[in-house]
Amino acid sequence: MPSFDIVSELDMHEVTNAVDQANRELQMRYDFKGVDARFEQNDSMVVIHAEVDFQLQQMLDVLRTKMVGRKIDIRCLEVKDPEKANMRARQEVVLRQGLDQPLAKKIVKMVKDAKLKVQAQVQGEQVRVTGKKRDDLQSVMALLRESDLELPLQFNNFRD
Repeated sequence: MPSFDIVSELDMHEVTNAVDQANRELQMRYDFKGVDARFEQNDSMVVIHAEVDFQLQQMLDVLRTKMVGRKIDIRCLEVKDPEKANMRARQEVVLRQGLDQPLAKKIVKMVKDAKLKVQAQVQGEQVRVTGKKRDDLQSVMALLRESDLELPLQFNNFRD
């Protein structure tokens, strides 16, 4: 029985490359000369450090540009509120990956409401879709590509 998995994953190597490129661009920009501004990447978070609040917005635009250039969907970025203290400002950008429970249930409901002859079930941080025909599975993929979900989706593990 044909099946595939719906997941939301990030290529962390490409994220690291985008953060490195953004740091290099900051060193080259004239408006950041002599300013202590940098990007730091932790496991699933990028922390932006700057001296002033408006520099955080400029740096966030640089980060988004570099990520788009590396073919990373920026819908996976969750930007937190900036924190200001003394002459420092910092902002956290969380890299979201994996389907959380409400989003997975929303995807299952969308598939069931489409009245296709497939079954969708939540399995941890992914949704497995099975059906008798490959065409039904491809129509589920098309349905999800057209839908406006808050996370980018990938379709893995297609088995015939």
